[in-house]
Amino acid sequence: MTQSKPCIELTTEGHVAILTMSNPPANTWTKDTLIDLKNKVNELNNNKNIYALVLTGEGEKFFSAGADLNVFASGDKGIAADMSRVFGEAFEALTNFTGVSVAAINGYAMGGGLEVALACDIRIAEEQAQMALPEAKVGLLPCAGGTQNLAWLVGEGWAKRMILCGERLKADKALQIGLVEEVVPQGESFAAALKLANQVSEQSPSSVSACKTLIQKGRHQPMASVLPLERELFVGLFDTQDQQEGVNAFLEKRRANWVNG
Repeated sequence: MTQSKPCIELTTEGHVAILTMSNPPANTWTKDTLIDLKNKVNELNNNKNIYALVLTGEGEKFFSAGADLNVFASGDKGIAADMSRVFGEAFEALTNFTGVSVAAINGYAMGGGLEVALACDIRIAEEQAQMALPEAKVGLLPCAGGTQNLAWLVGEGWAKRMILCGERLKADKALQIGLVEEVVPQGESFAAALKLANQVSEQSPSSVSACKTLIQKGRHQPMASVLPLERELFVGLFDTQDQQEGVNAFLEKRRANWVNG
């Protein structure tokens, strides 16, 4: 009996985990794929040697085309509730990854395929990539953070154009409105994402985790409530070995040897 290919392929390169969505031909999401993503991200959180991850899609045409609509063809509300739950759990796990996540958008990112990129910290798109949240065209809505994460990144106006009007964006427009942070030539998104992810290893993992927490709290808490926490977490870093190592490495003009704690 042959073993089926994993939905999410996981490899590592140094301190970087590489997650490849592998469900040809369009890397669509299924319940198994979503559970696989959540489990792998949670495993990476427990791996002190991993500081960043790169997420990309298998093949040259699709990053991910989103949900497999065959799942919803019956109109079963129970299936809908189950799928929306696993979508949310998977993408929220990615958002809460303790390190830095970089999406290498190597092709079409549609629906849940764009939502998973929105759940990452940084997005790098290839020049031929196209992005959309077209759920309303089929009587649905983005249920895995799309309405919230997109509006946070690009503002309410562009979020409404993409979601309510079904507007599809090319990479250059996505860069212009802040949906992606960088556009690279075709075939170069993975290398660019990996380069950026490797830069994270020069930072203290403890500091990166604390900074990411603070930045993301700004989405739902007023600045006045986050500023005291910023000072609190700053002082808390003095309980870590990384703080002493980082300062001494700088003073001794050498590369820091992080222990992630």
